[in-house]
Amino acid sequence: MNRVAETADNYAFWVRLAAIASSGTAVLLVVIKLYAWFATDASAMLASATDSMLDLFASVMNIIILRFALAPADKEHKFGHGKAESLAGLVQAAFVLGSALLLLFNGVGRLLNPQPVVNADIGIWVTVITIVLTLLLVAFQQYVIRLTRSVVISADALHYKSDLLLNVGVLVALFLSQGIWLMADGLFTIGVGCYLMWGAGQIIWVSIHHLMDHELEDEDLAQIKAIVLNHDGALGMHELRTRQSGNTRFIQFHLELDDNLSLLEAHGIGEEIELKINKALAPCEVFIHHDPTSVVQKELARDEARVD
Repeated sequence: MNRVAETADNYAFWVRLAAIASSGTAVLLVVIKLYAWFATDASAMLASATDSMLDLFASVMNIIILRFALAPADKEHKFGHGKAESLAGLVQAAFVLGSALLLLFNGVGRLLNPQPVVNADIGIWVTVITIVLTLLLVAFQQYVIRLTRSVVISADALHYKSDLLLNVGVLVALFLSQGIWLMADGLFTIGVGCYLMWGAGQIIWVSIHHLMDHELEDEDLAQIKAIVLNHDGALGMHELRTRQSGNTRFIQFHLELDDNLSLLEAHGIGEEIELKINKALAPCEVFIHHDPTSVVQKELARDEARVD
């Protein structure tokens, strides 16, 4: 198995594993939080349970979407299906916004009609268990993100990171709502709603960033240029264009070569450079246009005229 295929397989394995871990954790959290909400009738517990139900939906959807996003290129989709990840991110953002509005309405209602929380100890213990489980999941997700840079797992991790702050707030709200400050329950729920709206904006930004074929990071661009310019046969490069779809990077550029090289020699130099870029940035697809140096200036001048 070559390096590109091996990298793609590793990506698929870790992303799928993270999605399954997220779904399993979400199921457990939804069950115990709903129990705590019924036992306490706390608006803060409803906010926490609603967020976990949202996470569960998003995690299950991730498993479904990843079946398409990780599929290899085919006749109808020759650049692969990686953008399905970004589309999934936008769908997640829509449900986050819906959940946020629900919590805002509920929080305002509890704020206008404050009441003490009953059986607060049940809610407190459930919240402590939730924090521990969420910490373990987020740590695993961060490990997967470092390996894969997956948009879907990044969006999913954002939900659970917000859960950590949310659950700490639940503890505070439950404590204060036991007759110390009855409005804390409603205020906290409103705060969670606002935070989720902000998080949805982040997911939308990242998803659109990838859908609009944004250039690779500066570090990756610098690495590509270094590989090309350090090759003995390369005299220069221009018109470097890059983008990323899912886990695959697409790289294209014009390679400047000596006029007197044979077609076979020029092809060999391009192939060596392509292999080095693939080794450094796999999985990726590299498209190289070979230019004799004598035509470079004419080509660049022509391109500038087109822009003007």
